[in-house]
Amino acid sequence: MIGGALTLVSQLVVEGIMARILGDQGALSQGCAYLVLVLICVYVIRFSLSWGPLRWLVPSEIYPLEIRSALQSITVAIGFLLCFLVGQTFLAMLCHMKSGIFFFFSGWVAMMTAFVYFLLLETKNLRIEQMEKV
Repeated sequence: MIGGALTLVSQLVVEGIMARILGDQGALSQGCAYLVLVLICVYVIRFSLSWGPLRWLVPSEIYPLEIRSALQSITVAIGFLLCFLVGQTFLAMLCHMKSGIFFFFSGWVAMMTAFVYFLLLETKNLRIEQMEKV
């Protein structure tokens, strides 16, 4: 939860800077450009320490033991496909949406945080065999 909040904060700050300063003029000062770069790096670090591992951890805990390896491989393939699609469409979306792209991605971060808070059950101190009961 803390990771979701921290990534959302750094994303919102980048949005604010890009929307306020960049606008439609298409250029940032060197200082603002460095600030945006640092904030995006902070976002990536926070994401890697909080949300990033969840795409590997959650499926490995929720799938039944009998079919876990097959479903985990499908999960990994879909994850890589989605990362590829984001990487391929980001620049086009940035050109069309300008600072709105960061609002788009922060909306996804907010939805992921709500999903984890409301729908993902706590599995601390549960053995892997007990996961089917949860």
